[in-house]
Amino acid sequence: MANRPLRGLTIAVTRPRDQAVKLARRIEQAGGVPLLFPLLDISAVADTRILNEQISRLGEFDLAIFISPNAVQYGIAAIRSAGAIPDTLKFATVGQGSVKALLDLGIASVIAPGERFDSEGLLALPELQNVAGWHMIIFRGDAGREFLGDTLKARGAMVEYAACYQRSKAPLNIKALLDVPPDAISVTSSEALGYLWQMLDGDARTILSGIPLFVPHARIAAMAREQGWQQVHLTGSGDDGLISALAEWNAGDR
Repeated sequence: MANRPLRGLTIAVTRPRDQAVKLARRIEQAGGVPLLFPLLDISAVADTRILNEQISRLGEFDLAIFISPNAVQYGIAAIRSAGAIPDTLKFATVGQGSVKALLDLGIASVIAPGERFDSEGLLALPELQNVAGWHMIIFRGDAGREFLGDTLKARGAMVEYAACYQRSKAPLNIKALLDVPPDAISVTSSEALGYLWQMLDGDARTILSGIPLFVPHARIAAMAREQGWQQVHLTGSGDDGLISALAEWNAGDR
C-alpha cells in the first residue's frame, strides 16, 4: 500500500484533457484508476489583434504576471512568436504549477508565493508592495477575477490584462460519471465546478454530491459546500498536493 497508496480507487479527473495526462499517469503509478472527464476545453484566443498589440509594447512593462499554467503556455508562445522577451521584464505568478511551467520554458527567475497559491498570496509578497509607477501586464484567460489587478492599481501600478487563451464548456454526457461512479472527484477551478453542477439533475446531484470532492483552494471548497457537496477535501497545491490528499484519505477511516 505504501508504494501504491491509491490502490483500488477510481479518481475522476476533470481538468482539460491536455492538462490531465500527467495527473492521470501519477494516479496510475500510485495504483489508482483515472477517469478522464474534462469539463472545460482550452484554446488560444480566436482574435489575437489586441494581444499582439500588447505584446508589441512588451518592452514598456516592468512585470508580467501569469495567472495559470494555461496563461504561461499560451502567453509565452504568443510572446515568442512575436520576437524575443525583453531582458528588463520581470516575471511573477500565483502557483507552483505556473512556476514550473515558466522554468520549463527557460524563465529562470520568477516571483511567486511560497504558500497560499493565489492572488492574495502573490500580493502579500514584499516584491509587490512598493509598485507605484510600475507598468504591469497580467496574462490570463478571456475572463477572471479583477482582484489582483484592482489591488495593484490601488498601489499605484498601471495594469493591463492580456487575454491569451479562452475557455469553453466541453461537450460531455454525465452518464460517463454515473455509469461507474468514481470513488473521488478532483476539480481545480470554480468555473469547472459550476459547469459540473449545472450538468446534474436531481437524481444525479443526489448520487454525485455524496462522492468525496477534492479541490485545491478554499474558495472552490466554499462554493462546493454551498452547492451541496457533502464531503469536500481541501488539497495542497498541484499534482503533489492532490495525490497526497487522496493517499491520506484512502489510508484513513473513510
